[in-house]
Amino acid sequence: MSITQINELLDSKLREFNQLNREKRDYLGASIVGDECLRKIQLQYLQHDADFSAQALRNFAVGHALEPVVAQWLRIAGFHLRVQNNDGKQFGFRIADGRIAGHVDGIICNGPDFCKYPCLWECKTMNDKRWKDATKRGLLVSKPLYYAQVQMYMAYMKLDENPCLFTAFNKDTSELYFELIPFDPETAQRYSDRAALILQASENNETLPRVSEDPSFYTCKMCACRKACLSERGIRE
Repeated sequence: MSITQINELLDSKLREFNQLNREKRDYLGASIVGDECLRKIQLQYLQHDADFSAQALRNFAVGHALEPVVAQWLRIAGFHLRVQNNDGKQFGFRIADGRIAGHVDGIICNGPDFCKYPCLWECKTMNDKRWKDATKRGLLVSKPLYYAQVQMYMAYMKLDENPCLFTAFNKDTSELYFELIPFDPETAQRYSDRAALILQASENNETLPRVSEDPSFYTCKMCACRKACLSERGIRE
């Protein structure tokens, strides 16, 4: 084996490890309800194996690893941030007989005068291009998926009185972006209704519409559920 094949080995073993050890969720996650493709959300809820690339898996791992670092920086700055409840588990909620659930990054109980407390804390890591877009246009326009997630978290964690402190970490430059996200009840209700629609359609074996019927559509080409989506349409790559 040549030195240049190490990447290929790591990629294959990482994907294999993920397939064998990935947690099987028995619920629809609030973090994906805001995705633009209803069929993708439905496929993930129905436990179809998502075919993530090794690069995507590494990005997920880096994001998870960096969140505790950012949390510690906030504590150093005087924010009383909790990421676990009294049982040592991640804060979260379950509704609809446990079929819809979400787990939040943290709750800020007190701190500097920039925020009102208690408030939700949500942290995302982004590459430089996405980070700059978020700082320029704000979360609602730049990352509607994250915006929907935050609104559902505030609603069901009963943290709707004070704005969420959203934090974005630039993985390329280590810059931080903060945005206060007020509770938007109409958005929270819209995506709650969307989640209920997905559950109902899945129970009735109804196929929800895709963002595009063209497999070459740019988001379809990168979709982790692409293989399952094409297979059900009898398309092979």
